[in-house]
Formats: sequence, structure tokens, C-alpha cells
Amino acid sequence: MKLTKMDCQLNERDTLQDMLESEKQLMELYTVALFEGSSKAVRKNFSTNLLGVAENQFCIFTQMQSRGYYEPKPAVKKMIDEANDAFKKQKKQLKVN
Repeated sequence: MKLTKMDCQLNERDTLQDMLESEKQLMELYTVALFEGSSKAVRKNFSTNLLGVAENQFCIFTQMQSRGYYEPKPAVKKMIDEANDAFKKQKKQLKVN
């Protein structure tokens, strides 16, 4: 069975979600590349590209949010405190080792 273009069209929400996920993946790849860069010129290029991708990701996120496609839940103080405690414990463990 051969799929046609009509069979593969995404709606607006799915398209934006796909774009957002792609930008997140690019951010991860550029971050790793930045860590592994072996010269200032290469690292500067990766850094510039990373900032551009971050801007794209935020733009897509705001578009999704304005259309009601992405509703982040507000952070509850208890969750913030638990995360802070977990990171403090990890930090202490790293200092000991």
C-alpha cells in the first residue's frame, strides 16, 4: 500500500509538537557538540547555533501556549522544595567523594 501526501498530513497541533520536539533534540545535540568542541572557533559556532535553536524552541513553545496546545502546570512549592532537597543531597555526596 502506497501512502499519499493526503494520508500523511499533520494537523496544526501535531505539526507544532513535532517542531518543538525537533528543536529540543537539536538543543541536546548542540550541547553535546559544544562540550566536545576542540577549538574556540568550533565551540563559538556551536554556541551560536545552540542559542538560535533555543530561541526557535521558545518561539514554538509560545505559539503552542497561545493556541492552548501547551499548558504547563504551575510549580507547587512542595515539589520545588523536594527538588531542592534532592539536589542538596547530591551536592553533599559529590563533595564527600
